[in-house]
Parts: sequence; structure tokens; C-alpha cells
Amino acid sequence: MNELLKVNCDNERITLSVRQLHEFLEIKTKYKDWFPRMCEYGFNENVDYRLVAQKKETNNPKNPFTTINDHEITLDMAKEIAMLQRSEKGKQARQYFIELEKKWNSPEQIMARAILLSNSKIEHLTLENEQLKEKALFADAVSASPDSIYIGDLAKLLKQNGINIGQNRLFLILRNEGYLIKRECMRNEPTQRSLELGIMELVESTWEYSGGLKRINKTTFITGKGQIYFINKFLNKTDSINQLSLWEF
Repeated sequence: MNELLKVNCDNERITLSVRQLHEFLEIKTKYKDWFPRMCEYGFNENVDYRLVAQKKETNNPKNPFTTINDHEITLDMAKEIAMLQRSEKGKQARQYFIELEKKWNSPEQIMARAILLSNSKIEHLTLENEQLKEKALFADAVSASPDSIYIGDLAKLLKQNGINIGQNRLFLILRNEGYLIKRECMRNEPTQRSLELGIMELVESTWEYSGGLKRINKTTFITGKGQIYFINKFLNKTDSINQLSLWEF
């Protein structure tokens, strides 16, 4: 069957450009006046048709492109519009749409669409399963390790998972989002929230200098639970983090 008008096919229905149909039918009325009148025959937007914006070249060097409105319509709507045109072109279009529908509803085409849909679902499930496996392997690896890590090491771990972030920026984010304390006297220590969640811990160490002088150092660590927590948190907004500079936080 020769292609009288270009159509779009997916697994659910056939659609086509109503501007192309308007041109094929050789309608004298301007499209912007004609199409609204066609819609008055009981057609509903986003059910029988939807608005589609298209770019079109112009002869104006200062404005080489302009945007025109088109509409994508269902095959049923196209058939009814063709029936309303009492002309030879309307008859040709209607017969063409009827043949398209017959071919679309043939056992062979129904089976072909079912196979395509099935393959698509299998590919989606396979990809989803692989992603879940990767997350599970990471979670198992972290959970199996009893060791907590430095925040700098967490930054490296995030970078290995495709999250472009450095140690300084990570500290800044954790402070701004309430995981680390901002006050100078306790700067970068875990907040009460982080401690209660079990995602951070504060370790104290004592250094003794000559003369008996002692100094207590406090270091913030990310627990195994925290590593899983922050990996999942940042993976959900990877794109936005990668696009931001240090000064945007």
C-alpha cells in the first residue's frame, strides 16, 4: 500500500499530522480557522487530538525559524474529517485510512506489536534488575564492613559512583543540610540528628605532648549505615550536584 499520508504508529494507536491532512485535502480555508470548526464535531483535546508545536524555516535572516502550531490526531478523527469533505481527495483519504486500519488490526500486526511490547518490558525489567543488583552489592559490601570512614573517603566513594564532588564541597553540603554543625566551636561535628540516625559517629582521641600537656581531638566518621544513606541520597540528585559549583551551595 502506497503511503498517501505519513502516519505515526506505536503499540497503542495510529496518529497523523492534521496540517498534512489539511494540505492533502486541498482545503481553501486557513488552517487556524478550519481546524477549530472540525473540533466542533465532538472531538476532545488530549483524547482525539493534541497540540504539537513545530519549527519552520523562514526567509528572514534575522529570524530564520518560526514556530507554527500543528495537531496530532487519531486515525478515527482523521476518518471522520475525511468523510466531512465531500470531494475526491476526501474519498481517497478515507479509503486510505480504512486500509490502514485493516492492516493495523490484522492478526500478523497484532502479534508483531505484542512481541515488541513484550521485548520492551523484558528489557526494562532486565535493566531494573541489574540496577537493583548493583545497589544490593554495594549495600552488602558496606554493611559487611564494620569500619567507619572519614568524610574525605566518603567523597571518594561518591565520585566512584559517578557523583562529581570533592571533600570541601561535601563538608559544605553536609553542614548546609544539617548533618554537620556549623558553629565554629563545634564545626564539622555530627549534629544530634546524624547521631540519632546512626549515620555518623564522633571519635575522641587524646594526644600528649612533652611536659604532660594533653590535647583532645574530635573526628567525625561516616558509619556503614551512613555510607549507604549518603550514596542513595546523592545518587537521586546526581545531575543537579554535578552542575553546581562550590559557591552555589
